[in-house]
Amino acid sequence: METHGVRLTPEQAQAALADTKHIRASVAPLSATPWPNWFFITLTLYVAAFPVMYGGAMADSDWLLPRPAWMAVMLTSTAVYAALFAAAAKAWRDKTGVALRFDVLPKRATVPLSVGLPVLLVGSGLAFRVTGRPAWLIAASLIGAAVSVGFHLAFVRLHRKTP
Repeated sequence: METHGVRLTPEQAQAALADTKHIRASVAPLSATPWPNWFFITLTLYVAAFPVMYGGAMADSDWLLPRPAWMAVMLTSTAVYAALFAAAAKAWRDKTGVALRFDVLPKRATVPLSVGLPVLLVGSGLAFRVTGRPAWLIAASLIGAAVSVGFHLAFVRLHRKTP
């Protein structure tokens, strides 16, 4: 194997590959470090508020607010959330040198989250539209907030396990 014009022996090449694996393994826990607390709170509040905002926009009639107002609230809060997400990701990348990643968490947790949370958040608004019962929205808000807290705690626990 040749690196920068230097010929490596098979042992040296294997040592270099082992070092690469070690570096990747040491970066993964840092990448799994939890979000900054201010963003974790923002994320949890957004997840908790989304079913109510979506339910208001999906309601048959004006529920608490006119439908255009619900749409404006939902679009504005989503834009603010996206801006805060970008700021948190940039600040974390600047602080640690790595991006935050979900792929370091077990797939048995992230796959159900990726499928289940959107179904919960959007499905509650549709169930509210069909039944007219805000209990669907309240339940989805509480479950969504609990899931957000649970994933944050999983990130914290994963980070504490690392040397």
